[in-house]
Amino acid sequence: MFRPRVIPVLLLKNKGLVKSIKFKNYRYIGDPINAVKIFNDLKADELVFLDIMASKENRTISLDFVKNVGEEANMPFAVGGGITTIKHIQDIISAGAEKVIINTQAGMNPDFIRTAADTFGSSTIVVCMDVKKNFFGTYKTWTLGGKKSTGYNPIDYAKLMQDLGVGELIVQSIERDGLMKGYDVELLKDISESVTIPVVALGGAGNLMHMKQAYREACINGLAAGSMFVYHGQRKGVLINYPDYEEIIRMVN
Repeated sequence: MFRPRVIPVLLLKNKGLVKSIKFKNYRYIGDPINAVKIFNDLKADELVFLDIMASKENRTISLDFVKNVGEEANMPFAVGGGITTIKHIQDIISAGAEKVIINTQAGMNPDFIRTAADTFGSSTIVVCMDVKKNFFGTYKTWTLGGKKSTGYNPIDYAKLMQDLGVGELIVQSIERDGLMKGYDVELLKDISESVTIPVVALGGAGNLMHMKQAYREACINGLAAGSMFVYHGQRKGVLINYPDYEEIIRMVN
């Protein structure tokens, strides 16, 4: 039976694992490689690693880190952070990642996405579109950690990325990041209905019911989260966790 992928998203800052709220107030969580080992034991579907400082610091995610993950991970993983050239993608794939995730360069230079997809195939190229409302209350997509608007609304941006050859979209709500109060289901539904490529939800998940709602109401292919997989309890104690197979099957039925 089909079921959506359930994907932990791990944020990297200064070689450590961190978690944010609305892309601010970063809290140190622990060692990312240790998290990989735990997710191995918990049999996660796949992992995503995003170096949140790479674009701001004009560098890419560490290749040594990617290699270390590749040596430890039993599941497919994708990485993003500062990717601006074809060589960056080649180096990251050679280091062991299955897919690359592009955000800032997609917004600043959309033609790069076409070149990347033509070179490596659509299945290798993922665009993460960060979404929040502007001053006028209109949804826009953003780059550079939510600092710079692309000028596109989410629907037009999603269609553009699909036309350029992207194999998958991660739709991340900046305004719901870290709140654990549920996805922006209406936004996800609008985007998923506007494209034919897989859409992954990110931003706001706090429990399996939130994931179930997004899967059922928004026709989502992947359900991603950060806080849900690193926190436990109302006090948000740090505890790496992941639902077992039976829990996921019950969620989608």
